[in-house]
Amino acid sequence: MNTLAPASCSRFLVRVVAIIAGLASMLSAGTAFAAVASADAPHLDGAALGLLWGLPFAGILLSIALFPLFAPHFWEHHFGKVSAFWGLAFLVPFALMFGVELTLYSVLHTALLEYIPFIILLFALFTVAGGISLKGTLPGTPLANTVMMAIGTGIASWMGTTGASMLLIRPILQANLWRKKVVHIVVFFIFLVSNIGGSLTPLGDPPLFLGFLKGVEFFWTTTHLFAETVTLALPLLALFFLIDSYYYRKEADVPAPPALKGHLGVEGLVNVVLLAAIVGAVLMSGIWEPGISFSVYHNEIPLQNLVRDVLLVAIALLSLRLTPKTAHESNAFSWGPMLEVAKLFASIFLTIVPVIAILRAGPDGALRSVVALVTDASGAPNNAMYFWLTGALSSFLDNAPTYLVFFNLAGGEANRLMYELPLTLAAISAGAVFMGANTYIGNAPNFMVKAIAESRGVKMPSFFGYMAWSVGVLIPLFLICTVLFFS
Repeated sequence: MNTLAPASCSRFLVRVVAIIAGLASMLSAGTAFAAVASADAPHLDGAALGLLWGLPFAGILLSIALFPLFAPHFWEHHFGKVSAFWGLAFLVPFALMFGVELTLYSVLHTALLEYIPFIILLFALFTVAGGISLKGTLPGTPLANTVMMAIGTGIASWMGTTGASMLLIRPILQANLWRKKVVHIVVFFIFLVSNIGGSLTPLGDPPLFLGFLKGVEFFWTTTHLFAETVTLALPLLALFFLIDSYYYRKEADVPAPPALKGHLGVEGLVNVVLLAAIVGAVLMSGIWEPGISFSVYHNEIPLQNLVRDVLLVAIALLSLRLTPKTAHESNAFSWGPMLEVAKLFASIFLTIVPVIAILRAGPDGALRSVVALVTDASGAPNNAMYFWLTGALSSFLDNAPTYLVFFNLAGGEANRLMYELPLTLAAISAGAVFMGANTYIGNAPNFMVKAIAESRGVKMPSFFGYMAWSVGVLIPLFLICTVLFFS
């Protein structure tokens, strides 16, 4: 997979800033007549769409799930072409069937209001987190491992599950190099740091940021998923300590853990400050409402969102300029994963357009059977089914588009979901974030952690071997969550 040096990406980001600034300038010139979206904006009637329109969306998700498992070499070199194929498989028939006007409106709506803000946030988090490097090595005792796991779980909601995973997986592997049994450490790391720990803010996991872009308040999940997160995290940490202690005692024939190698410290400390700046920029866009917006072909872009995205790009540039080269080298920092996400999600965000339109049609749409599954006889939402269906699809498909599907299935109105149906929104959010841990393909950091562990000589379980762990450990806890919170 191709990678980019920080310097080349810095030049790229400079161009992004220039483009965004130019766009802001052009847009501001039209505010006198484009302060609100036009009433005659094109409309896609989901009730008129058949299930065939969902094939490109299913195709890209299945490609992401299956190609890395069964054709990894092909996928590594051609994932961009596969993504483009599915994007065109939607765009070309859509333009022929519904015309250029509706197609242009749909593409711009998806790009300007969802895809670009989504990618910019991931860019900023990936860049800043990739510049923080932990120095020194703790001995891999059960207590030290559990403490590192707890820290990773705690910070994942603030630097993203990807950032927290990339920050801590190498130190925890280094601390346990002397031990024979370490597979359980990596498995629980994926459970806690790469997934469950990212449930409390939109920065933690991509599905929650998509919810934020749709209007969900920044701290909504902090308050509404805190109990669920603690209910999962504390038993998992306790179980990990017991399992790790068991293997630790069995390794009596292994030399004692080495003493601390060097003083513990953090390189690239400036990125901790920049991480706080990212939080501030995202919070600003949710609190500051100047009442100014710009319209691009019927699509309204609030000023605060434009300012947020420019700030995030500037923070990423600043991180690249200020981070010591040795910090990037010790983290094996590269742009490959970020480029893969950008290319794949371009297709995902496009192909999901007709699926969301069908879901918005409710019982009048082609997915009425899915609507029936998540509603009872009176039409009220079945929160347990929302939790498990969102979670089941998030386990095998990407959890971000899965979240969007069920968010829209529940009505797609953030204020109504937050204040009238909070348990439904909590069930969707929890299912998307928590159950991404069920398989290697449920969340992007899972595969990244697996790959890093294998590069360090850890023989990780197969796809189904990992699922034996998740079914045995996570599913009972998810059942408890269902009874306590969603039934």
